[in-house]
Amino acid sequence: MKPILRMATERDAAAICDIYAPFCDGSVTSFEASAPSLEEMQSRIRKITAQFPWLVCEREGEVLGYAYAGAHRERAAYRWAVDVAVYIGERHHRMGIGRALYTALFRLLVAQGYFKACAGITLPNAASVGLHEAMGFKLVGVYPGVGFKLGAWRDVGWWQLALQPERANPPEPRYVREVESSADWQNALAAGAKLLQP
Repeated sequence: MKPILRMATERDAAAICDIYAPFCDGSVTSFEASAPSLEEMQSRIRKITAQFPWLVCEREGEVLGYAYAGAHRERAAYRWAVDVAVYIGERHHRMGIGRALYTALFRLLVAQGYFKACAGITLPNAASVGLHEAMGFKLVGVYPGVGFKLGAWRDVGWWQLALQPERANPPEPRYVREVESSADWQNALAAGAKLLQP
């Protein structure tokens, strides 16, 4: 059966924890010192999906990967920019899932009224850099030695994507619930799903 894309719910928290934990424990991909608990992940899903899309790729009840957006910074002028992240389960790499999730996510963000997407990547990480640059992200800077994990100082590169052209007096970004039943929403999920392999 072909995978599908849909919004995450708190019921997905256990599967998301399983995917995310290896990126925290024994890896420098995430700067979290240890993997979040089930309760913490449920809380994150609840908080993020109040404003932003959090998508999962699912096949026959199994979550294969996920992608989400969140606020870039708290100051008011940043409110049209988001940070994005994508994580794929270890057994499901190189299946186009990351590209599919990001394709749908970015279209949803445009429908909400966002203009810039930013992604921070612990370096080196050729796979993540390759995905983001294939999606159109451009490197805008590197924070040398900004984090210390697993016995060494780690660099973080920042990439940025223009989701849509800048314009004067942009309207306020809309909540997820304002676009979730729209044609734009369905078209965004369909565009991502077209890239998924059976």
